[in-house]
Amino acid sequence: MMRTVNRSAALTALVSLLLALPAHASVNKSIKIDAGESSDGASTVNGKISVGAGATVAGDVTSVNGSIRIDEGATVADAETVNGGLRVADKVRSHSLSTVNGSIDVASDVVVDGAVTAVNGRITVGGGSKVANDLGNVNGDIELDGSEIGGDVSTVMGDVELADGAVIMGDLIVEKPGGWNSNKRTPRIVIGPGSRVEGVIRLEREVKLYISESAEVGGVEGEMTMDDSVRFSGKRH
Repeated sequence: MMRTVNRSAALTALVSLLLALPAHASVNKSIKIDAGESSDGASTVNGKISVGAGATVAGDVTSVNGSIRIDEGATVADAETVNGGLRVADKVRSHSLSTVNGSIDVASDVVVDGAVTAVNGRITVGGGSKVANDLGNVNGDIELDGSEIGGDVSTVMGDVELADGAVIMGDLIVEKPGGWNSNKRTPRIVIGPGSRVEGVIRLEREVKLYISESAEVGGVEGEMTMDDSVRFSGKRH
């Protein structure tokens, strides 16, 4: 299970990665890897990174204070950013995706061989995309639209929605906020039509839980039970 991400540790690790300085490296400047180009990696501080369609990046793509965009059919290793969003187009392949203070938007038919994680950012994963390991965040909604997550899905403060037959092979976990988080908002969890949670929905706090009549869930544990959920028919609650 993915637990709460340590923000300072993530920043320290990412800055350390930048010190390796691959061929595409800069400070106060954006980086563009052209369509079809091959590269050993890219890193920048105070700049954006764009990876063109069909490009192959053997190393990591990392940014501090800048967004990362990966265009259709490109292949990268780890893509990581602090204070910036991460946008991944159709048919991209990556080892992992992570952000601190930024959203992660994954389009269709994307393959992530590892995990997808965010701190203070929304995560969306489109139809036909597969994440091999865990997916999670602390603050921000999670939307899985016809995608498959091979591990657990976890959040602390975000809403979670599974739609169009999305599948979680592990557990769906809503963690209890720590003392640092005073937000009392109640998360909303929706398991839509045809969607599945192969494990259990593990709730360390109360949520608003909606489960479609055509969805499959391995059970509800923790602060609530299946009897506390609202069952619904139709496309969305």
